[in-house]
Amino acid sequence: MLKQFIERPVLSTVISIILLLLGALSLFNLPIALFPDIAPPSVQVTAFYPGANSEVVARSVATPIEEAVNGVENMTYMTSNSSNDGTMTLNVFFKQGSDAYN
Repeated sequence: MLKQFIERPVLSTVISIILLLLGALSLFNLPIALFPDIAPPSVQVTAFYPGANSEVVARSVATPIEEAVNGVENMTYMTSNSSNDGTMTLNVFFKQGSDAYN
């Protein structure tokens, strides 16, 4: 069989081109995502302090909640947002694969 490829270079060239074309066609049909849709487990805490501005909410509501949540097992990071309508939102993100609700 190897002798046939050596004796017929056109046959081996045609087979090589066909294999390259099939590989290129199949490459574009592969279901591969560059950035897969994997979101880390997270918990969102929302608190309301009617009539307070963002500084008061941050000092009297956000800080105690952040201190209580800080150091929770498998936590990677948290973000906090206080607004002038008396709303505070705290997002806590956990390591992938951990149960955020336990």
